[in-house]
Parts: sequence; structure tokens; C-alpha cells
Amino acid sequence: QGAAAETSGRFLGRRIPFFLDRSEYVGLVGIDMQDAPGTHELAVEVPGPSGNRQLSYNVLVIKEKYPVQHLTLPKDKVDLDEESLIRVKTEQEQVRSILEKESKDRLWGGSFIEPVNGAVSGAFGRVRVINGQSRNPHNGEDIAAPLGTDVVAMNDGVARLTVDHFFSGKGVFLDHGMGLYSMYFHLSEVVVEDGAAVKRGQVIGKVGASGRATGPHLHWGVRLNGARVNPYALVRLPLDGLAASR
Repeated sequence: QGAAAETSGRFLGRRIPFFLDRSEYVGLVGIDMQDAPGTHELAVEVPGPSGNRQLSYNVLVIKEKYPVQHLTLPKDKVDLDEESLIRVKTEQEQVRSILEKESKDRLWGGSFIEPVNGAVSGAFGRVRVINGQSRNPHNGEDIAAPLGTDVVAMNDGVARLTVDHFFSGKGVFLDHGMGLYSMYFHLSEVVVEDGAAVKRGQVIGKVGASGRATGPHLHWGVRLNGARVNPYALVRLPLDGLAASR
């Protein structure tokens, strides 16, 4: 029986932390939208009194064909001037520095929930062609909702960073612990402060159209140990029996 905090795995070069739930170790393994299809090894190391135990599992990654979306946006939101390019680069570095940090403790508990009710207007993984130019795939879900609609936290966590960025507008990065982050962009208003503890279902902002947006909606994204995963994949997991870490 190793300590859960010491039990970890590796999958496609990413560290996978595990936690102990009653008598079982549990870990969330994220498949990035651009991971190569095929069979890949999940290697797990479990410490014990007589040494570490090495476990190996085969995980099949299935190729997903994503649709193409054509968008038309103002030229100054696509072809950036030097000042805007410098701003975007600085903001990207700020986000990268946050997402690279892994909080040791698991902060979330129970099932994950949708942050807002509405129609999904921009599917995860969709290849976007903006003003005729192919761009990076869409790494979250866009949910259309009226301006000012409450946006809630998908689970317990800490507001690790609040921003007002060029592309994503006003937004919140929630740290749920153990390498799991959720992101909420294009808000009209942020109602939590950096470092604040939040609970599942707590209002953290309001739907808006800030940043590079064509209308009121929420961009909702998730990073799991660095992998860009569909947030609905978390919502679908049967996790009601899991309490938050103490």
C-alpha cells in the first residue's frame, strides 16, 4: 500500500497523479485533441514497503475527425500590429506559467457540472478558418447564452488567475488541483478575485463578448496535466461518490 500522493503514472510524456478513494487509486488521464491515434502505454508506479511496483496498461486512442468552421472577424483582430503581437505573447506566457504549475492536493469532489445553460455554438476540436486563414483547432466549447447570464464553477477549486486578454477577453482560470484547470473566457464581468476558493456551482462571472468574440457566449476549456480535453468528457464521468480532498 503506497501513499496516494506518491503514486503516479506517465502517459504520452505527461505525468498522471493518482489519489486514494477508499481502497482504490484513481487518476484522470487526459487525451489531447492532437495526440496520435493508436495504442499507447499508461505506466503507473505504486510505492510499497518492499519497493515500487510497476504497472502497465494499454490505452487505445481513437482518431477523431473534427468539423471545419469558417469565421469572419475584424481585420485588427486577426492581422495584429506589433503592439498587439507583443501583448498577445506576454499574455500567452502568463497563461503558460500558470498551467504548468500543479497543485499537490485534489481540490474538486463529486461530479463536474456545466458552467452555463445554452446552445453549444463552437464544438471542441473544430478546425477554424478565420478570414480565409486556417488557425489552431478550437480547444474548448463555446456555449451561447444571453449577455449577463451567470457563469458558475464546474467544480471546487481556486481562482488561480483572472485576466482581461486580447483574444480571450475577461476570463477566469480555476485550479482544481493535481494538474486540472478549467477556463472561462469572453466574460462581461469577473466576480471572483485571484486566490479565492470557489465551490461547485458558485458564480464566478457573467456571459459577455469581450476579447475576440462575435457575440455573447462562454468559451469553456479544460487542461488536464497539459492535455487539451473536451470539458464535457469530465461532465460525463460518474463521480458523485467522490468527496473533495481534505
